Amino acid sequence: MSNTKIGIIVGTNRNDSQSEEVAKYYSKKITEAGFETTTISLRDLPHDFAFSALYSNAGKNSAFQNFQDKIDACQKLVFVIPEYNGSYPGVLKTFIDGLRHPDSLAHKKIALVGVSSGVLGNAVGLSHIDDVLSYLNANVMGLRIKLGNISQHFKDGDFSNPIYQNFIEKQIKIFLEF
Repeated sequence: MSNTKIGIIVGTNRNDSQSEEVAKYYSKKITEAGFETTTISLRDLPHDFAFSALYSNAGKNSAFQNFQDKIDACQKLVFVIPEYNGSYPGVLKTFIDGLRHPDSLAHKKIALVGVSSGVLGNAVGLSHIDDVLSYLNANVMGLRIKLGNISQHFKDGDFSNPIYQNFIEKQIKIFLEF
């Protein structure tokens, strides 16, 4: 097993989300490749974190600090991000804003996965978050997976679309070597 720890961030706080199921799929595949993973689900954020963990309260919310500790322990991160209103969820941006600045994501290797019920697989949202992550000096991998029409291609924890399977396998292989 590799010493590299990979965090998989579920980029929404919605219960029973497709993003969480896709994150489980990634975790399984990465674990099978011999790497340790940890899932960081925004569903588990403290409900008041936007007020109790940001700005002058940074570092004062122990429940949010657990998220910071998980990020710090990971060398690489996979962001699984649903499309919300043509971009990514506001809770994900608030989560990023709550992390210790400026070094929490600096130099971390990051893979992006977009999830959408529409055809574009959150391509626009991935572009938006890439700008934020680049500003924070993260090292974002170029190959981004855009999983459009997710309900048609992902059921019972597996992808039925061989094109999606092939792209995901390719992304994971490149990411593990990244």
